[in-house]
Amino acid sequence: MIQEKENIVNQKNCLALLPLKNVVILPKSIIPIIVGREQSIRAVEHAVKHGKTIFITAQKNSAIEQPAKADLFQIGTRATIIQVMRMPNNALKILAEGICRAKATDIMEDFGCLIAEYEDLPTPNLEKTVEIEAIWRQMQTLYAAYAKLNEKVPADLLSVAKSIEDMDCLTDTIAVHLANLSLNERQEVLELADLEARMLRVASLLKREIEIVKTEQRIKGYIQNQVEKNQKEYYLTEQIKAIQKELGREDQFAEVAQLKEKIKALILTKEVQEKADKELARLEQMPPLSSEAVISRHYLDWIISLPWSKKSEDSISLSQAEKILEKSHAKLTKAKERIIEFLAAKKYSSNSEKATIICLVGPPGVGKTSLAQAISKSLEREFVRISLGGIRDEAEIRGHRRTYVGALPGKIIQAMRKVKITNPVILLDEIDKMSRDSHGDPAAALLEVLDPEQNKGFVDHFLDAEYDLSNVMFIATANHMEGIPYALLDRMEIISLSGYTEIEKLEIARQFLIPKKLKEYNLRASQVKISDDVFSTLINEYTKESGVRQLERLIAKFMRKTIQQILKDKSVKSVVVTQALVKEWLGQPKFKKTSLDTNKINNIGLATGLAWTEFGGDMLEIETSVVPGKGSVTLTGQLGEVMQESAQAALTYIRSRAKELGLKNSFASNKDIHIHIPEGATPKDGPSAGITMCGALISSLTKVPLKPNLAMTGEITLRGRVLAVGGLKEKLLAAKQYKIDTVLVPKENYDDIQEFISDIGNELKIIYVETMDEVIKHTFMNHKFSPAVILKSNKKINKTTKSK
Repeated sequence: MIQEKENIVNQKNCLALLPLKNVVILPKSIIPIIVGREQSIRAVEHAVKHGKTIFITAQKNSAIEQPAKADLFQIGTRATIIQVMRMPNNALKILAEGICRAKATDIMEDFGCLIAEYEDLPTPNLEKTVEIEAIWRQMQTLYAAYAKLNEKVPADLLSVAKSIEDMDCLTDTIAVHLANLSLNERQEVLELADLEARMLRVASLLKREIEIVKTEQRIKGYIQNQVEKNQKEYYLTEQIKAIQKELGREDQFAEVAQLKEKIKALILTKEVQEKADKELARLEQMPPLSSEAVISRHYLDWIISLPWSKKSEDSISLSQAEKILEKSHAKLTKAKERIIEFLAAKKYSSNSEKATIICLVGPPGVGKTSLAQAISKSLEREFVRISLGGIRDEAEIRGHRRTYVGALPGKIIQAMRKVKITNPVILLDEIDKMSRDSHGDPAAALLEVLDPEQNKGFVDHFLDAEYDLSNVMFIATANHMEGIPYALLDRMEIISLSGYTEIEKLEIARQFLIPKKLKEYNLRASQVKISDDVFSTLINEYTKESGVRQLERLIAKFMRKTIQQILKDKSVKSVVVTQALVKEWLGQPKFKKTSLDTNKINNIGLATGLAWTEFGGDMLEIETSVVPGKGSVTLTGQLGEVMQESAQAALTYIRSRAKELGLKNSFASNKDIHIHIPEGATPKDGPSAGITMCGALISSLTKVPLKPNLAMTGEITLRGRVLAVGGLKEKLLAAKQYKIDTVLVPKENYDDIQEFISDIGNELKIIYVETMDEVIKHTFMNHKFSPAVILKSNKKINKTTKSK
């Protein structure tokens, strides 16, 4: 039965099939094969018994141990087994030589192995054409180049080719020598029976292999050079160490090595890294005690000590921020609301890189600096303050160049070194107090610092490299916006802080100042008692300020006096501060308010105005006197140019209304007018006293007194319009303190007053006026001229103007 099967197999042109993993055997090539699978061993044994001829093909997937027909390539090689050796593990080691290409038309399993019915695939059209000759010459050139690069392949392999058959055989041989071809690429060469197509494919693979080998050699050469360079550097470094040791410079070498390690640990920009490496190289060549070495070492110390990448994580909690602001500051409602808005926006748009730059503007002592500290605390960021008051040199901001002896970076870089992180809160205090001279303008240097579009690449003259300030939150403070250059002001968001009222100061003293001083002097609340009346006396008669600094000093003095009393008399357990004790401890009042003459009836030529000062609102008495003369106008009381111009405008308005006011047209030429504002040592300026001076002049010229307990503020024009003025909150509070009943203010300021009307109360009657005619109507008592006539005349003039 077995004999019959064997005869059938021989008649059908069948051979035992040997599947290989990751190996393709080409015709005319001899390769060793390790056969370990039982099925494959039986296939070899079957082939040895039947002429040593076997069909060899590759598996598509090497992971399959028992391949079926679908797992094998159809095109393989008919081969002859030259040698068979049995190995100790029962595996076989055979030497097989490819005979020709063959195609498995059918695969079956018999005799315990795979049997392939096959047909040979000879090379078609073996004729030497021009195309084949050209391709062959190209292959010779490529192979010669490949042989030079790879010493393992024979260089004279192609020289033996004499006929087309030799070319056919050597093409496969070249493919065998290309060691880095993949399984699919070798299978592709095997399946190309046509010589021309096979030669083109092998030439393409040969060219690619040449490029790969060249690249490998180039990389190998580069690595070798690097190794040699490192070895050379190590050798020279060791030599330098020995030389430095002999010269006594071993410490300098160790210091440079230490600096290198520190710089290597930093995350620097490319520009800064290059400068640091350059300075290190220079430092190595310098004598350790030379001035140049000191400068280089100083520069490197600054680079190492600056934060380049370290940031603190923001902790933005709106409720926590509100608590911190309320705990640290009383009132300042609008400022707190704006700060909470800023923090909310920052939390919502956390990916935004641009930072808003805030400028807190307000009089001294209202809490600008402490408010900035509260913002820093609410963000849980590091805080640093830079005082700009009196700075007049640009180098204070940008630093000095290293060519100068004792050169240092500017205040901005110094602050960054101090906080050790890249996103602190930096307070630029007193930004309006900077000046300039021949050394430059520090305000101009701040333009780059305070511009979110530019400060990412801030260049300090000392570092001479870009430093990123875009993560820094800048907060500036100022007393007046007038002292800040417009270009600088345009880069900041202004938050105005007005002065505290008497009620607010009293609340601050109760909630903040008293507990602070009790803790500072280790006293209990029961040991010192201060009434609201005493605080009112302190605020009005012993201090003159917008903030609470002087008040805090007086409270501290009370604490010290209390301690003195307790230590002096052991029986004293507590002290109640009375008005008598205030006078005993502080002396007579320093700022006691005097009664106003305008509160008296029949004060002709005397009007009360309202003024704004750094210390809050104040009253302004304006005295006028008209005497026979030649028409001269005298202004006294140290008046500024704007106030003098307001007086001229008021006088011109009166001349234009002479008839309606019952004045002769010639009054301006035969009378001398004198306008005086008391407290002549105090400079005064501004347009807000315009209507007050006008009222006082009308009173003097017409001999009609103004109503008592009345004050006014507003700018006057030549046509008698009343324009808006500023500082109304402080002015109205001052009027309330001086027991004024009625205040005339510009109608244009109506919306401004509504914001703080609750602080004023109902004790003050506020009248809003648009024209000087309305001012006259509400101001004069027992007048002999009729405001109705004036208003009618004014309407007639306006009507005439419209018709024209």
